[in-house]
Amino acid sequence: MPVITEPNHLGDLLKYEAPNLYSRDAVVVASGQNLALGSVIGIKTADGKAHTLAPAAADGTEKAAGVLIQTVDATGADTEGVMVARHALVADIALVWPAGITANQKTTALGQLKAIGILVRKGA
Repeated sequence: MPVITEPNHLGDLLKYEAPNLYSRDAVVVASGQNLALGSVIGIKTADGKAHTLAPAAADGTEKAAGVLIQTVDATGADTEGVMVARHALVADIALVWPAGITANQKTTALGQLKAIGILVRKGA
């Protein structure tokens, strides 16, 4: 029998958010990316667009600015999405990190998320 893998849903990631959509912000995901729900993102200073977190960069994307709460396929063009930007609880197991991120970089990013009010908890 084949194994069926189901992707994460919003409830797997987002455990608490403030009422009236206070925790959410609209964001434009820069073209050339296909980001999954739960992707930790940074905002490029030059254009204000969301990119996958890039801890070694120096263009704004090195700082965690939020977590996408929907999959955004921007491979062809800039695409609108929604991120949790403040006052929320998210499950650690549902976060999507960039390939090759180190433990120290992840710890730094978790601290940046905490500083903006996104608390990451052990979750299932």
